[in-house]
Amino acid sequence: MHIVYLHQYFATPSMPDGTRSYEMARRLVAAGHRVSMVASYRLPTDRTGWYTTNEDGIEVHWLPVPYSNKMSFTQRIGAFLRFAVGAARKAATLKGDVVYATSTPLTIAIPGAWASWRMGVPMVFEVRDMWPDVPIAMGILRNPALVKLARMLESFAYRRASHIVALAPGMRDDIVAKGVPASKITVIPNGCDNSIFGGAPDPAHSPRRKHAWLSDRPMVIYPGAVGRVNGVGYLVDVAKACRTIDPDVRFVIIGGGGEWEAVREQARQAGVLDISFFMLPAMPKNELAHWVIDSDLLMCLIGPKSVSKDAVQNKFFDAMAGGKPTGNNFEGFQTRIAAEHDIGIVMDDDAALGARQLCAKLRDRAWLEGAAERSRRLAAGEFSRDALAAHLRRVLEETVAQSRGGAAPLPAGSQP
Repeated sequence: MHIVYLHQYFATPSMPDGTRSYEMARRLVAAGHRVSMVASYRLPTDRTGWYTTNEDGIEVHWLPVPYSNKMSFTQRIGAFLRFAVGAARKAATLKGDVVYATSTPLTIAIPGAWASWRMGVPMVFEVRDMWPDVPIAMGILRNPALVKLARMLESFAYRRASHIVALAPGMRDDIVAKGVPASKITVIPNGCDNSIFGGAPDPAHSPRRKHAWLSDRPMVIYPGAVGRVNGVGYLVDVAKACRTIDPDVRFVIIGGGGEWEAVREQARQAGVLDISFFMLPAMPKNELAHWVIDSDLLMCLIGPKSVSKDAVQNKFFDAMAGGKPTGNNFEGFQTRIAAEHDIGIVMDDDAALGARQLCAKLRDRAWLEGAAERSRRLAAGEFSRDALAAHLRRVLEETVAQSRGGAAPLPAGSQP
């Protein structure tokens, strides 16, 4: 089977982005399928047109389209549309058996549907975030005409897809509420990259040995975007409160985004910047792994709580693979996992109370060690990337077979 896989934000472990598509694709290749990835190259480059690389057996077609969270809304829309048009043309030439298009951005449905129609093959549509619900709830998308257009594109994507993959049960329920049959949707959550984050501490690359301000002090890390939806300013307030509770605790932000300078200024005014609160640029996953392994707890944050219930964050599963508990400032799908298995805490909205909750757990060695064991067990079991990739492979195989008049539709939520 030849899978034409569309993901605008595709990244390998050597790049500073999530690697779900890379991990899924390389396992599909290992299972004997051919995967052609259509992606944008977002870092600075002298290239101007399409070029192809081989990434662990994945045939990746790259189109240079600069993108960052610091871009204006208009600039982002321009980047989405430029890639959508280019990807539609490229994907339609690849002669696959199935198109697998992963959102966000929602505009990925345009090249996905076009390539599916041109090649006469089914499209499977993956929903990672409920767009346009999220930007509408945040007030980012307010123009009535654009809201209507986005809703139309969302409805088109669901109708045009032969099958839909959602990353959380709440997402599935929201899609069903929009009129899509439950039998058309399968939940395949994010998974754990145990080969990257599951190793033992490496003294040669240990952040604790490289940075005197860390040493053996309790370390809380937040690896991810610093934008409006992330609410990283909350962690500044927590760090400030921790200065009077447990001044040895160190907070490390690793990432970038439109709110970077605002959070940095907030930390400076709070008197914690470069004292107990440190900000580092985004780094590749294979480098980030050393920080996760050396940390004591990993933070998962969301700003506007109206968008939190369906959150399925890469960092939560990275923490699980690394045997690290999580601190969360919201309740939702992944925090229910944390509570059920006692591998994380939900911190109070009040930063002072949240700081007390956090500091108590950071000094509870029995809980930290128990959470590490429970996390690794989950990472090796139901959230193993191998098991989840096998589930996706079955969905794609069943969809292709059904399109050719073969197998019956895949039951929603079925297991591999």
